[in-house]
Amino acid sequence: MPEPEVDVWIVAEHGHPATAQRRPVRALFLTIGLAGLFATGIGDRPDGAAWDRAYDVVLFNLPYLTAAWACLAAARRVRTERIAWAALGVSLTLGAIGNALRVLSAGLQGNEPPSALSTVILVAGYLILYVHVVGLIRARVPRFHPSMWLDGVIAALGSLAAGVAFVLGPHLYPAPGETAVAAVDLVAPTTTVLLIAVLMVVGSILGARLDRTLFTVLLGLCFICASDIILFVWKVHGTYVDGGPLELGWLACVVCAAAAASGARNRPAPVDRSGSRIGSRLLAVPLVCIVASLVVLSPGWSPPMPAISAWLAIGCVLAGIARIAVTFHEVRGFNQVKQESRTDELTGLANRRALLERAQRVVAAATASCPAALLLLDLDGFKEVNDSLGHRAGDDLLRQIGPRLRGSLRADDMLARLGGDEFAVLLPAAGVQDAQALADRLRELLLEPFTVTGVRLHVGVSIGVSTTPAPAATVEELLHCADVAMYTAKSAREGVHVYVPDPVTGTAGSDRLRTMEELRTALAEDELAVFLQPQMDLRHGGIVGAEALVRWHHPTRGLLSPGHLLPAAEQAGLLRPLTDRVLELALAAAGRWWADHKVPVSVNLSAANVTDLDLPDKVAAALRRHGLPALALTLELVEDTLMADPERGRTVLADLRRIGVRTSIDDYGTGYSSLAYLRHLPADELKLDQSLTADVDRDPRAAAIVQHTVALAHDLGLRLVAEGVETVATSATLARLGCDVAQGYAIAHPMPVEEFLRWLVAADSALVDETLVPRLSRGAAPA
Repeated sequence: MPEPEVDVWIVAEHGHPATAQRRPVRALFLTIGLAGLFATGIGDRPDGAAWDRAYDVVLFNLPYLTAAWACLAAARRVRTERIAWAALGVSLTLGAIGNALRVLSAGLQGNEPPSALSTVILVAGYLILYVHVVGLIRARVPRFHPSMWLDGVIAALGSLAAGVAFVLGPHLYPAPGETAVAAVDLVAPTTTVLLIAVLMVVGSILGARLDRTLFTVLLGLCFICASDIILFVWKVHGTYVDGGPLELGWLACVVCAAAAASGARNRPAPVDRSGSRIGSRLLAVPLVCIVASLVVLSPGWSPPMPAISAWLAIGCVLAGIARIAVTFHEVRGFNQVKQESRTDELTGLANRRALLERAQRVVAAATASCPAALLLLDLDGFKEVNDSLGHRAGDDLLRQIGPRLRGSLRADDMLARLGGDEFAVLLPAAGVQDAQALADRLRELLLEPFTVTGVRLHVGVSIGVSTTPAPAATVEELLHCADVAMYTAKSAREGVHVYVPDPVTGTAGSDRLRTMEELRTALAEDELAVFLQPQMDLRHGGIVGAEALVRWHHPTRGLLSPGHLLPAAEQAGLLRPLTDRVLELALAAAGRWWADHKVPVSVNLSAANVTDLDLPDKVAAALRRHGLPALALTLELVEDTLMADPERGRTVLADLRRIGVRTSIDDYGTGYSSLAYLRHLPADELKLDQSLTADVDRDPRAAAIVQHTVALAHDLGLRLVAEGVETVATSATLARLGCDVAQGYAIAHPMPVEEFLRWLVAADSALVDETLVPRLSRGAAPA
């Protein structure tokens, strides 16, 4: 069916699309009916030369005109083949006019020679017919490659050589006693030979790729060629009788033209398929033409033939030789491209595609008695090499991996680079112990120092090992298991980890990977929610904030915490959309209480958010959507996220503060904690990590750290929030040490939005627990 925009075009120019589609169909049926009506007069006709002339002039040519109507309608409807169908419509019209003039000029008795005007018109119709064929090819071939040109030349020269030698030659050089054919009588067979050459060119260029429209057109042209040749032979031998079945040959072509026009549709733009043009369906026509040329040149051919046919045959053979040379070049180029498509450009190793193709064969051949294995290697510290020495140094390092490892591999082992700093080794006929031993050996090789741009450096490596046919039965499972094992090795910092199925779930780490895929669905289907944990001011006991903590209402696994969410989101690259979703949920919740309780909500940012220069504008737009001021939001980030791009991160934080959004450094004390870095950090508060506050009531050293951190934060104009406050004793000690805000189970657990709203109302009306918030005079020493 046409594309929607095609229907619009039809309506604009022709009215309703259904009407435009019915026109060529009606023309087809009318053409078939008129051709059938003419067929009723085949054989004996009524007496009277006038009726005979009218029968040939009118009934024979009316199908031409109706078919021309169908073609012209197709030209208006089919934009991609407009010129082709217009040319065919004009050709059929000229054919009808030329036929009528030819019959009329023959006189009532039919014994006068055809007029020159009718001959010129008929020849013009033939020539325009070639335009139609070329237009159809052009709509199907985006670009003519050298091999296409040569195939067309071979087909043209070979068919012309055979046509001149076998069709025209016997009449150009008649045998003794035979009458020579007049030159004017050779016009029709000459145009027929040219038309046959065009058909052969089409077949050689497109091969067997003939759609229904093109096949119908070519079938009609074959009817023309056959009818013209038979008519010429019969006329030369004086056996042609007017009114015989031969006339139906041309009408069959007319019906085919109307059928092709009625079925023509707008075609999509042709796609240029690079590669070598080889194969039986593409080379069949050129081979037939070369064989025909060799027959023309064979010494055993006795009848005289025109010299031009020999030259045409010689040209066909030479073009065939050139085609062979082009084929060798294309095959070599194709193999080179195929090789490059399976080779990593940087390292020269096999790439992912080559590994997967080889892995298919290895997995299929693996058995329990002869297993195979896959090692997945990921370099540790490669990013630091790129950041400190530049990407050129990183590329140099990657190029050294293959030569260093190849000496420890067997001839059948495949070393491939999958991308980035990730490599793989495919081991046919290798069990778990052999694979683990090789992994340990490869790790030792990679731990040795590298010399990159004159600098000696060390990198680590994490290697995951998996085997087939057990536990992995397919290539996908083999890669999955190796990835899980490599991820485990990297997380546990154990270097090499062998994949071992979980006795309960059957797959180690499958829960994490399944969660990654299900999380994409959760983001789209609104399965996420936020729980809110209050933050209390340790000086007066008021609620001064609430941290939004994401929860996942999983349809089968129940309520999942951030511990299940965040690792999967990080691995799947979903941290940014996850944070955006949490921000929307948190602001929607804050909008429900802000009018009565000016309690801001805190949302954690990922590293992807912190380095997003558009973040301030996005946050401002989100606040406007929920009708909240900037003071209603605090954005929290971990120190480590800023280290990926400190300058960019500071710019983003400064822009957030400029629009009035508060920023907080989360988990302070567990990251870099650089005082010089802290001096330039545009933040409003520090959140002490639970590891520093858990023992503050029992460990004097922990209390001293907290006390000095409080003093540092206050001197820098920052508010200090203590996380993980789980006991009253911890809360009281933090209050005495000067902490501003506390957050933890001692105050309240994280709770759903509805429960938090009720808790907030109750907290406003309840008395402050003096044990939780001791009333201390400013400057009192801690206990």
